[in-house]
Amino acid sequence: ELIKKSILIEDGNPARYRLQTSADNLEQSEPYRQLTFGESDKNKPHKTILMVGETGTGKTTLINTMINYMLGVQREDKVWFEITDDQSDRTSVHSQTSRITVYGFYLQESPIDLTVIDTPGYGDTRAADLDKDIGKNLLSCLSKSADGIDEIYAVCLVIKATQNRLSDRQQYIFKSVQSLFGRDIAENIVLLFTHSDGLQPKNALTAVKEAEIKCAVNDKNQPVFFLFNNCQSDTADEEDDEEYEMIQEQSWDHSFRGMTGLFKFLDTIKPKSLKMTRDVLQQQKQLEAKVSNLQSCVQMMEIKQNELKQIQEAKYNNNFECEVEVCYKEMVDIDHSVGIMATCCTVCEENCVYPDKAWFITDLSWCSAMRNNHCTVCTHRCHYSKHIKSAKIYVITTKKEKRTFEDLKKKYDNKIRDDEKELQESEIEKIKLLNEAFDCVETLQMIALNAESLFILQHIDFLVKKLKEINEPEKAQTLENIKKRAGEEKQRATGYLR
Repeated sequence: ELIKKSILIEDGNPARYRLQTSADNLEQSEPYRQLTFGESDKNKPHKTILMVGETGTGKTTLINTMINYMLGVQREDKVWFEITDDQSDRTSVHSQTSRITVYGFYLQESPIDLTVIDTPGYGDTRAADLDKDIGKNLLSCLSKSADGIDEIYAVCLVIKATQNRLSDRQQYIFKSVQSLFGRDIAENIVLLFTHSDGLQPKNALTAVKEAEIKCAVNDKNQPVFFLFNNCQSDTADEEDDEEYEMIQEQSWDHSFRGMTGLFKFLDTIKPKSLKMTRDVLQQQKQLEAKVSNLQSCVQMMEIKQNELKQIQEAKYNNNFECEVEVCYKEMVDIDHSVGIMATCCTVCEENCVYPDKAWFITDLSWCSAMRNNHCTVCTHRCHYSKHIKSAKIYVITTKKEKRTFEDLKKKYDNKIRDDEKELQESEIEKIKLLNEAFDCVETLQMIALNAESLFILQHIDFLVKKLKEINEPEKAQTLENIKKRAGEEKQRATGYLR
């Protein structure tokens, strides 16, 4: 009956079929999409798991293995069902995006309903700049209360069983994954080793230990892990001998044993609320915005100080005419290869959410930057009504203006007063932004699973320098201690975030 309702992908042994799913949020500009099979039953336990892993680890096959396990498919059935739509993965690496896919699998005969949140593969060398967006898109996904994603049963870190050492890139991937979650979710993290031969993956476990991955442990204080082979959907040719058939059978049994263990874990573990994880993602977002606004503030102050210096030199040297560089903010079109839209404050003239993938939100009170109808990002915490969603962003630019000595002489005193007042206000704003950025770091230290998050480390040097400038040595030392604890490997890994 299910075969009749499915789409044949490839005939063979096994024959591959794609389940017919209903789809939502298919536009590329949306932060996540949904593919649903069947209808949810509110009377059943509903379990949500999150899949995270490096590009090429085999998450797609693993999700389909999960579906076939729930369907009760056996090797002798000579059939394989797929819920994933991995067309983008098959066409080109360049199609890699930061969009999340939410699979809902609601089988009438199953004792549970299952939701799988599949994050895109981390660490592709040609798409590393997209990894930062995964956290933002995950926040959008988890913030949608209408989807019922309020708790999570397991975070599954998908790792190749053949993994035996950690490069800077792999260190970056592991740390980025940990950076997404709240501290309370560690005991719900499990390791899924793919491409396994059935033996204990000693080298991969050592690599996980060296990366200081926090995860669930068994009664022997060893990481909880499950093993999977990725050959279940491989089709056999007619000329394949009995030995090949036996190997295929063993591969199938091997993966289904791993899936049995995973589902037993889901039956015994208590789910975790996603509140702390949402708070972590929100704090990361605010830290990025604070640092960006702080950099703009510092840039404006430097330009203004230079302008004052030029005016003073012209006055003291009695120059007949001088050219001064003045700064201002203007809105410019967004580079559409980077982002879709931006949410900007028209009062502070700041970019509060950029890139803003949630282009479909027209009521800005629902924007992820808003709390109690006020922005948590812009300098003056303006009301959401003072914000706009636009295909433009604010940038600092400069222009040169010619001024005669007589102009300067007439306006000098007022000009100096106004500029000095503006610099004083900018200094107050700089101090405020610095303290708020430091508060974000301290909050992340308390609630994030990875206390030395890469999202923090990439800003450490800049924040330390500015804190020393405003005579805050204790705060600067706190950040330097974070950098010291992180060690050289983590610091090198931040290069993939830039």
